Amino acid sequence: MNAELDLAGRVIELVRAATGPAADAEVLVSHNAEALTRFANSAIHQNVAEATTTVRLRLHLDGRTSAGATTITTADGLRTLVDRTIEAARLSPPDPTWPGLTRPTPLHVSAAHFGSGQHSGLDFGFDEATAQADPGERAVRVRDFVRAAGGLETAGFCRTVYASAAFANSDGHAVEGRTAEAAMDGIARVDGSDGVARLASGQIADIDGAALGARAAAKARAARRPVELPPGRYEVVLEPEAVADMLGNLAMFGFNGKLFNQRQSFAELNAEQFDPSVTIVDDPVGSRGEPAPGLPFDGEGTPRHTLVLVRDGVTEAVTHDRRTAAEAATESTGHAWGESRTWGPVATSMRLEAAPASTEPVLPPAAEPGPTAESARPLVARMERGLLITDFWYTRVLDPKSLVVTGLTRNGVWLVEDGEVTSAVSNMRFTQSYPQALGIGLVRGIGSESVLLPDRWSGVRYAAPAVHLASWNLTGNASG
Repeated sequence: MNAELDLAGRVIELVRAATGPAADAEVLVSHNAEALTRFANSAIHQNVAEATTTVRLRLHLDGRTSAGATTITTADGLRTLVDRTIEAARLSPPDPTWPGLTRPTPLHVSAAHFGSGQHSGLDFGFDEATAQADPGERAVRVRDFVRAAGGLETAGFCRTVYASAAFANSDGHAVEGRTAEAAMDGIARVDGSDGVARLASGQIADIDGAALGARAAAKARAARRPVELPPGRYEVVLEPEAVADMLGNLAMFGFNGKLFNQRQSFAELNAEQFDPSVTIVDDPVGSRGEPAPGLPFDGEGTPRHTLVLVRDGVTEAVTHDRRTAAEAATESTGHAWGESRTWGPVATSMRLEAAPASTEPVLPPAAEPGPTAESARPLVARMERGLLITDFWYTRVLDPKSLVVTGLTRNGVWLVEDGEVTSAVSNMRFTQSYPQALGIGLVRGIGSESVLLPDRWSGVRYAAPAVHLASWNLTGNASG
């Protein structure tokens, strides 16, 4: 990691040599190495790997702000970056909302991160085996997934990511850190019906291809011969994959400090906006002792920490970078990223807290694999008549303020009657306000196990349990 910190320091020195003390400058050097093993038709067809080091410079000079980036880390490349960014600042409009630089600040590290040994706080839980995983280790998991599917057609990927970064600014603040991730996402298909299984972890050893393949195959087999139901409001149990989509949209459009400042978000601080059973946190530092899912600082060098967004149904916080925090007269929550000035600061490690296991009925183990994930079975057992929904896709926001979202179900829907799955259901379109669905009195149960799920973008992971909701607005059949 010292290489990234050295690069950041060299850029700061180049800025000082060109501008003297007149410029505020901050530099983020990030190294990202991603390897992907993809399979289709039940066979591996692609192994790809990419490693890139990116240097991002932002500076504020004579009341004007500019930013630039390069992947050319030679002396000439860094000098060109500095010269180009200085010239851009001189041509930019005045920036009266510049929030200044992050002051030298120690990183936040939970007490859970420390054992009896010596720790820097930067590498707690970092798994070297995941960072160094080779194609063979990913191929073993793909093989196990395919075999466990029992002859069904399969497709998907196994991914490993290693990221390290360093930040420095002209006020003397300097931090560094690294993280790793493994993820698997696969489907099984039979007679036109699909089943899905996904998992992410900071440790590749946690990715069990056989367990994921068996689950995907069981769901695919159970989804055959679906019936078509009329549109309407249905009681539902959403499995973790669908709940993760809710968390992603809440992060982007609900708890986003830029949209909050512009009054385009539903969020109202200190207001009871959700059912009392709902607690949502953003936890990039792994406060429970698990490998941290993110770096310990953001794109402005602000230390990250566990942030409670909703506690017992009450909205307590939104995510801020330095600029949105200054506008709101508060402190940055450590959510700046390369595009946060455009899209706003966004949580990337959100978790809907699972319910205590004691609140769920005790059920015997399933006699054989079926459509219902074990974590969702107690919720399904309580449903009189409703739908079990695996996944959402192609979700689009219709109204950001109320966060009304439309999309389609995917990878398995089933009718539940008197606590038992009675038939598969064809996919349906929904149009639903996500906050409203989680509103007071509308959450009938939350599963006791959160599942860490990969997003389409590496570096984004949401942990979600299954959720039992009183009402979900299904507005049409996918066939028309």
